[in-house]
Amino acid sequence: MLDPSLLAPETIRKLTRVEFDRMVDQGMFEDERVELLRGVLVTMSPQGGPHSTITAWFAQRLVRLLDESFEVRSHSPFAASDDSEPEPDVSVSRHVPRSYEHPNAALLLIEVAESSMRKDRLIKAAIYAEAGIPEYWIVIVSGDEIVVEVHSEPRPSGYARVEQLRAGDVLMPVKLPQVTIAVADIPWY
Repeated sequence: MLDPSLLAPETIRKLTRVEFDRMVDQGMFEDERVELLRGVLVTMSPQGGPHSTITAWFAQRLVRLLDESFEVRSHSPFAASDDSEPEPDVSVSRHVPRSYEHPNAALLLIEVAESSMRKDRLIKAAIYAEAGIPEYWIVIVSGDEIVVEVHSEPRPSGYARVEQLRAGDVLMPVKLPQVTIAVADIPWY
């Protein structure tokens, strides 16, 4: 990666979300999977079998548990800030007439981390907390078990509360009281 200090006094020009959206609309990334994080284009890792299975399972389960007043989306752009438009694996928001420009309608965001753990924990968690997302789950896919890292209580500096749930624990989203998901039910190989 280019070290910005080597360019001084020049600086790196970052993209805004509006510029990124225009580029996407013009078909600039048709054959690439990229997301905008802190003004930088970041390539997204290809999805492995466990990743795609778990993502689809969460989306389907949430659709079944929620009524039509909610919207569940998979791999869709999320307008987090002026310089960030990540694509969470699953998002849940209230289904109300709203503009794409109002990101804080999201109640829960989920990332499945096979090879993206550092990015999901260090970069996306901060972006989501700054956007005021009430709850963010990282489903950790490694080792012999599924672990879900639950981030809640967003602050401008990050999430104030982070806990890891395992088999035997139950996920209960703060803003979705009708949803309970046993960690043991998440498909694992």
